[in-house]
Amino acid sequence: MKSQRAELVADTAIGLLVERGMRGLTHRAVDEAAGLPPGSTSNLARTRSALLELALARLTQLEAAVFQPVLSAAEPGDLDALAEMTAQALWAQLTVGRGSTIARYELALEATRRPELRRIYDRLGERFREPAVAILSAAGSSDPVRHARQVFAFSEGVMFDAVVGAGAEPTLDDLRLGVREFLRGMLGGEDLRGGPGGVFSGEGP
Repeated sequence: MKSQRAELVADTAIGLLVERGMRGLTHRAVDEAAGLPPGSTSNLARTRSALLELALARLTQLEAAVFQPVLSAAEPGDLDALAEMTAQALWAQLTVGRGSTIARYELALEATRRPELRRIYDRLGERFREPAVAILSAAGSSDPVRHARQVFAFSEGVMFDAVVGAGAEPTLDDLRLGVREFLRGMLGGEDLRGGPGGVFSGEGP
């Protein structure tokens, strides 16, 4: 964020998205919730689109901090470590970062109706996708770009189902097992037990 005021406005906007949804996010509501003088939010983000963009940029910053250990793994070829870090990051997004996850889904839906927000949403998302491609390539992926898309689809599906789905929320152990099985199936090919050439060479079932 460019300033503490911008961070305050963005964090307040995120809180309003979680509490009231997209319709409850207005410049006046942000001023009131943040305890700012009337017009403060408008001076910082003059249009609704600008306010949404500010909130999205802040959400990206918050999520980047959660997933940074995964995206900067010291030994990206270690699938056990990668699965553990990914599970931990997903767990964080479903617990301490649950509000951020809900707010991002609100913005994702709004982006389907606002092309200008869609472009920003996609561009900010690249800061996660590009490192993921590199990590999966180091992990032995034969098609890291496609596999990165699948990893994100899997992760988003897990989070969306846990936050708004009808099923039971996963435990951390559920996430560990699920991520491990997913990576094993995607990167292990037919050799799921880690035989010669398998990415989990030497492991049991």
